Amino acid sequence: MKLAVDVAGLHLKNPLIAASGTFGYGVEYEGILDLGLLGGLVTKGLYLEPRDGCPTPRIAETPSGLLNAIGLQGVGVRAFVKDVLPRLAPYDTAVIVNVCGDTVEEYAEVTRIVDDAPGVAAVEINISCPNVKVGGMAFGGDPEMTFAVVAAVRKSTRLPVIPKLSPNVADITVFARVAEEAGADAVSCINTVLGLAIDVEARRPRLAFGTGGLSGPAIRPIAVRMAWQAARAVRIPVIGVGGIGSAADALEFMLAGCRAVQIGTANFVDPGVYERTLSELRDYMERHGLRDINSVVGGLTFPNDPPPLGVRE
Repeated sequence: MKLAVDVAGLHLKNPLIAASGTFGYGVEYEGILDLGLLGGLVTKGLYLEPRDGCPTPRIAETPSGLLNAIGLQGVGVRAFVKDVLPRLAPYDTAVIVNVCGDTVEEYAEVTRIVDDAPGVAAVEINISCPNVKVGGMAFGGDPEMTFAVVAAVRKSTRLPVIPKLSPNVADITVFARVAEEAGADAVSCINTVLGLAIDVEARRPRLAFGTGGLSGPAIRPIAVRMAWQAARAVRIPVIGVGGIGSAADALEFMLAGCRAVQIGTANFVDPGVYERTLSELRDYMERHGLRDINSVVGGLTFPNDPPPLGVRE
């Protein structure tokens, strides 16, 4: 059975990628799971300089989900390249670096530093984080700014470029097409959904930042719909993200047109999710007589004509 997939010039031994923000820099999971099991991992977001992030509390559990406002705390790209990246070198997994910026110029500079570093397989552009006051959704929620950031990153690297798209927009296909036009090699769909949880006794938000990004199984149907829309709108590959915790979840995205998937919130609950999901994928392929996991990509069928790309009224 072939589990290997090719996405945006990346050859991954299987379609499972650890999502940014929920897997640290990868090294935090050493000794907990075999990083070599992963098709790839995406690092926490990196700015030019270290960043403290949001005040606490930063995380609140919600029904079937997790609300977070970490604020992209990080060590900074230079410290990552010097101290963290060498520790990932022994593992047979694609290291994808999530790059951030408060300005277009910062995105480009972070990318240039990453481009010169050995062992980096691709760049994921964080233009969709809802938990920062500068950057984040300001770039991912404006098509012109999305184009500017993606184009600047594209000029700054030879590596595959993968913008991570925001669900907090009216039509994700607009942003997928803009990213493709600006030179993206693939897109990740989706980042977290903007939410608010309230402590009714204190009459205050449960997160210090106020609002936060909702992830986990609660958002999976939204993510599958948006990934499906994006996959129909562009020629470049789509990587599905949002509430994946099993092979069945991953296969929803792949049937909707995604070439690979990222697992995020499930990392907090079950670090063994990758080994279990790979086993479940093999079982699925055996049951359906499949030799190649790529044969399921885009296999979604509708009893009648498929609905339009936009959201139905």
